[in-house]
Amino acid sequence: MQANVLVNTLNIDYKEWLKHRQKGIGGSDAGAICGMNPWKSPIAVYLDKIGESEPVEDNERMRIGRDLEDYVAKRFCEATGLKVRRKNAILQHPKYLFMLANVDRLIVGRDEGLECKVTNSYAKKEWEEEIPPHYEIQCHHYMMVTGYKAWWIAVLIGNEKFIYKRIERDEDIITSLMQIEYNFWHHHVLPRKMPAPDGSSAAAEIIKEMYPTSKPESIIELSSKKFESKLQRLDEIKELMSKLDEEKKKIEQEIQVEMGENELALIGDRKITWKTVSSNRFDSKSFKKDYPDLYNQYTKKSLYRRFQIK
Repeated sequence: MQANVLVNTLNIDYKEWLKHRQKGIGGSDAGAICGMNPWKSPIAVYLDKIGESEPVEDNERMRIGRDLEDYVAKRFCEATGLKVRRKNAILQHPKYLFMLANVDRLIVGRDEGLECKVTNSYAKKEWEEEIPPHYEIQCHHYMMVTGYKAWWIAVLIGNEKFIYKRIERDEDIITSLMQIEYNFWHHHVLPRKMPAPDGSSAAAEIIKEMYPTSKPESIIELSSKKFESKLQRLDEIKELMSKLDEEKKKIEQEIQVEMGENELALIGDRKITWKTVSSNRFDSKSFKKDYPDLYNQYTKKSLYRRFQIK
């Protein structure tokens, strides 16, 4: 199997490149569609593909990532002895034309590719233990589009550590991913039917952006058949969370009683601290009372929607 070339990217600008990406599902979309990306939800991908998302402005972080891609690729070649080359094109699956791939590098003389990443020091432990799942799915997406047997991923972590790993092609993952992407494209993007929220923080932010304000006094009747059982389940979850929170506090209090005035406690290889912390808090109520004009001058009004179930 050989991938098609959707468009040559050598001489196109960033905005034009983004427009071509909207024509299908790319590697960075795959993890989000599978619910594995902590920063991007399936809803965000859907809005992007139908052209209703906020435009992504190029920024310094993205620029640095692109500039350091060459360095990561160079380090990979030094570490492995392999040679890589650019593929200045958006690739397209020969059968499923909406499956796209904008790969970083291809390995010379092999049916393998390379994904280059740059991240901060906070992600060091995660990368040392394993490849973050949404990046592993990204690499399998590229293998799915190109038909390649393996994909490498190399990462520069906080300008202090370089890691590279090889991902073997897994046909079970490829089959599942192909089905997920097919369903997403044909059941959501093409009929313009938004996917259900997945409970992630990313989905919450998107929903807030979509519906930032309410219409005063407006009412809608929701389906009892659809939501009555969900509300009952929500009540059960809240009760369970309350009990778990109470149990959590009880255990914490038991430890605190045993610690007494001690600041540090050791339990096996676990370390527990209970330190005295000093903080200064602004007394806004007193300030408003004593300096009402100044308070109003520096008070900024903000709008948000409070969600309550009674």
